[in-house]
Amino acid sequence: MMANIKTNAEASAQQAITQTVIGRPVNFHGRDSEAANRQAQDILYRAATRAGFKDIEFQFEPVAAGLEYEATLTDNKTVLVVDIGGGTTDCSLIEMGPSWRGKSDRSDSLLAHTGQRVGGNDLDIAMAFKQLMTPFGLNSKSTSNLMMPITQFWNPIAINSVDAQADFYSRANLKQLTQLKKEAQEPEKLARLLEVYHETLGYRLVRHAEEAKIALSELQAYQVEINLLRETLNIDISADEMTLAIENPKEKMAALVEEAVKQSGIKPDAIFMTGGSARSPILRKAVEEKLPNTPIVSGNYFGSVTAGLARWAELCFK
Repeated sequence: MMANIKTNAEASAQQAITQTVIGRPVNFHGRDSEAANRQAQDILYRAATRAGFKDIEFQFEPVAAGLEYEATLTDNKTVLVVDIGGGTTDCSLIEMGPSWRGKSDRSDSLLAHTGQRVGGNDLDIAMAFKQLMTPFGLNSKSTSNLMMPITQFWNPIAINSVDAQADFYSRANLKQLTQLKKEAQEPEKLARLLEVYHETLGYRLVRHAEEAKIALSELQAYQVEINLLRETLNIDISADEMTLAIENPKEKMAALVEEAVKQSGIKPDAIFMTGGSARSPILRKAVEEKLPNTPIVSGNYFGSVTAGLARWAELCFK
């Protein structure tokens, strides 16, 4: 992937590119897992080296986003950058403004960092599980009045877990799904789950959930249309239902905001939210509740990290 990016960039620039700044989350996995962070960064470093880069630097993604926001400031501020990406949420509390702009050593301006592997994908998966899996048998029962096993409805949509995907789409699980259909009070629902297995529809269901999440950022209701081989399912989702569905990942994200402020002991002058899911009014409200009366600002939701990394590259490789 890095080699492809490098090749395309060199073709565009008409020159060899051997220097790079790579954005990274605060924590690749759970909180305070420095060994895992070092291992993940080493993997990225080796990949960049194999792709042909010679000078390689790393920067936290929320810090990079903060550098892009800093370019718009006319006064010094303490800013909490909240970067809600696809796979992680990261927060950095940063002193920024004209006094700091252009400095290659920002260590004194970086007041706190928090991060966890919970992001937009987790919101989509939670939505898919809570709102889309009922027609496939979630919460249904067997003829002996036992609930269908929850993992059979979680694993197909847990697209960020290799283990869950391997388990659901295994040959052994096909036998279990076939048996569950035979024992089901509502076999037509398990027949749909078998179609998910045979047609590998897990990702498509999560994509439908993502579309609903995006739509419900502006609408009060949205209808998901799922086209199966022999039927079309139409599932109505309200904004309130989405709020309930994403409660768990939402709270994890909001806790990172609280943790960053507690870590530094300083309340920010402003909150800069970036990343695709930062557009969600539900998440913005959750952040606002943690830091009331603190203005929330936004820039380019999808481009601020990349633009900030380019600014940092200018300083690193003068």
